[in-house]
Amino acid sequence: MTTTPYYEAIQLIERLHRHFLDVLKVELDKKNIQDINNVQSMILYNVGEDEMTVGELTIRGYYLGSNVSYNVKKMVENEYLIQERSVHDKRSIRVRLSDKGIELLKMISEMFRRHEEQIEGTEITAERLDDLNQTLKMLERFWAQQTNFGSGGF
Repeated sequence: MTTTPYYEAIQLIERLHRHFLDVLKVELDKKNIQDINNVQSMILYNVGEDEMTVGELTIRGYYLGSNVSYNVKKMVENEYLIQERSVHDKRSIRVRLSDKGIELLKMISEMFRRHEEQIEGTEITAERLDDLNQTLKMLERFWAQQTNFGSGGF
């Protein structure tokens, strides 16, 4: 089977995501943080200073997967997130970072800052990253169109 640039990009995106999660796991291990995993840490990072529902986490693309409720439950149990019923809609549960979650957010932000400093002066320029981001956004829009009923498909 011949590999096309399109298929190679798909494989690379998946591999990069796994590598990044490995990098984050190493960072957590260095800090001896064992009560939250790398995927949960990225959910936490993407909540940031906002308050949102579990559904919003998925809709905004901050988390992909079927076990977002499980991960949120674990982060509440380990005191990274605070979970509260919405004042306006009692069926809706909102989450926000606790003080412990804010500390982890700062640690991850520092890791990103360090990585950006390490990238400076390499062939990975801001312009190249901008181009990459534009290409990935176009691919994202293309895939979003493919999930609409009646477009493309088999």
